Amino acid sequence: MKKDIKVPVAEKQPTKLEKHEDVRIDDYFWMRLTDEQKNAKVKDEQTQKVYDYLNAENAYYDEMTKETKEFQETLFQEMKGRIKEDDESVPYKKNGYFYITRYEKGQQYPIYSRKKKTLEAEEEIMFNVNDEAKGYDYFQLGGLAVSTDNKLVAFATDTVSRRQYFIRIKNLETGKIYKDIIENTTGASVWANDNKTLFYAKKDPVTLRSSKIYKHTLGSDSLLDELVYEEKDDTFGTFVSKTKSKKYIIIGSYSTVSTEYQVLDADNPNGELRVIQPRERDLEYDIAHYGDHFYIKTNKDGATNFKLMKTPEHKTTKENWVDVIPHREDTLFEDFSIFKDYLVLEERNEGLNKIRIKRWDGTEDYYLPFEEETYSAGVHGNPEFDTDIIRYSYNSMTTPSSVIDFNMKDKSKEIKKEQEVLGGKFDKNNYVSKRIWVPARDGKKVALSIVYYKDTKIDKNTPVLQYAYGSYGYTIDDGFSTTRLSLLDRGFVYALAHIRGSQYLGRDWYEDGKMLKKKNTFTDFIDCSKYLIDNGYTSPEHLYAMGGSAGGLLMGAVINMNPELYNGIIAAVPFVDVISTMLDDSIPLTTGEYDEWGNPNNKEYYDYIKSYSPYDQVAAKSYPNMLVTTGLHDSQVQYWEPAKWVAKLREVKTDDNMLFLHTNMDTGHGGASGRFDALKETAEEYTFFLMLEDKLKK
Repeated sequence: MKKDIKVPVAEKQPTKLEKHEDVRIDDYFWMRLTDEQKNAKVKDEQTQKVYDYLNAENAYYDEMTKETKEFQETLFQEMKGRIKEDDESVPYKKNGYFYITRYEKGQQYPIYSRKKKTLEAEEEIMFNVNDEAKGYDYFQLGGLAVSTDNKLVAFATDTVSRRQYFIRIKNLETGKIYKDIIENTTGASVWANDNKTLFYAKKDPVTLRSSKIYKHTLGSDSLLDELVYEEKDDTFGTFVSKTKSKKYIIIGSYSTVSTEYQVLDADNPNGELRVIQPRERDLEYDIAHYGDHFYIKTNKDGATNFKLMKTPEHKTTKENWVDVIPHREDTLFEDFSIFKDYLVLEERNEGLNKIRIKRWDGTEDYYLPFEEETYSAGVHGNPEFDTDIIRYSYNSMTTPSSVIDFNMKDKSKEIKKEQEVLGGKFDKNNYVSKRIWVPARDGKKVALSIVYYKDTKIDKNTPVLQYAYGSYGYTIDDGFSTTRLSLLDRGFVYALAHIRGSQYLGRDWYEDGKMLKKKNTFTDFIDCSKYLIDNGYTSPEHLYAMGGSAGGLLMGAVINMNPELYNGIIAAVPFVDVISTMLDDSIPLTTGEYDEWGNPNNKEYYDYIKSYSPYDQVAAKSYPNMLVTTGLHDSQVQYWEPAKWVAKLREVKTDDNMLFLHTNMDTGHGGASGRFDALKETAEEYTFFLMLEDKLKK
């Protein structure tokens, strides 16, 4: 360590926190700022102190890593060099128009355009986001919703990275942007069939919970918008969408373990909402409309892995539901798409995606063939109803992504686009991918997918980067990454651990990694690490780990439990102050998380969460080298969690290993908005691991 560089030391201001007669002393509670404090033109004393600390940590990080800046730039240019800069999406057809997203060389942001009826028609540019983003450190445009008559588009912008979007409306015929401005929304909106009524979801300004659905009339003041529905249960959020049939506006309410849907005739935006099935705890369902029925994906009647049911359009409560695709113990039913003649099912069996095609008349029922040992495949949006063509994507850890059109009638397929890997060096045959089944300590088998360059020597000196997420039932599939090649080509093995908390092996795999079983997530990851070490893939001197958000919680937990296994870790936007956050229902997203982590207002959950909460479990011992990243405007995991964590680690850890906190003072949870700026962040992360590995060779 460079002895002449001053390590930031955060001031200690002990705050007593008491719950269930348990007292915690938080020396760094003062780091928490409100949005008002952050946004004030004149900073108060506390705000200035927080900014000074974050800036000091950034300055320390910059100084300590300045010798790597040239290499970071090399990595960035290398990653950028693999990307086709003047790229465009495969056009998709909707309501008579082909829609295209494209990039121009050297530009950070996309251009959204469309062509009427044929791809030979003149291009109509809807938005050039490069123009829109000028003058902003962060800019996100999304939520494009075109009216039924194709003349208007509602669009959403976020310039802070806090996922609070402004919705505006543009006339696609004249280019005029109307004066209508709707603040503090989720960004999504839906047009009624009258082409003048827009439905959208508004967020609570403090908790950011999506809690209200409003109705806006084109040309009116948004202050006059009518409240259509308010979700009063603070453990639920709400959203609005539209059926593929265009017949219904859907208002959905959701929590971790329960859902409820209401529908409104899209031809009658002033009509009455109708509940499909009233909410019940532990009853989850999703709906789609086809003909005179609603089709329902649900866990009704103990269907842990979900099944498909249907019910008459006007008799929708659950006693009217009948099975279409029954529940299967070995297969997770993930999603479905409805076409005029076909039902398309997305399933997962033994961790792998399956796409199943079934004719409504029952004459055919088959799966698309996928041959690699491990891969990722998924159905695209497919907005057209009356078509024999289904569009899907396919990739693996060694195979770049393809977009494929499959003819469900004659079973022919057309590869519409293959991801180009520029630079002239990539050959998929130079890389090896496999799936290993790791025995966990309780006898379960955890899938570990690995990929490496074919000439990489596998032994105790091989650097391995192990990655995982493991929460909310979110499954990371084994996909391709052009940026990852920069690690693989330098001798790294990349290992993706499909730990409990995801749904990789079905819904039970998720249930076994949350609430009072959350520690299975952490021990699965640790058991995968020990397997890699014990079986000669690497050693603790060369094993690295990375995770973000809830995966950052994973990083914090595993290094408290087994810090000796890793030489370095990156915790990106990490959720590490779990007990304090889950006790504070004013913090965004807290109340909706009770069924994921448990409600610590209940002592049983309090004690359990505290026993693994990374911030609370920091102890006087040696920790790996660490890079912790956050964003000042993060709405998912507030910046003060990683900031407090690093301050406490600095105070008590007994080693001389590197510990860095890097705060992006301009962005939030998702990092940079421009495609090249995002690559710079990846280059920064990879440099940290490569720097540590390089030190071992000296």
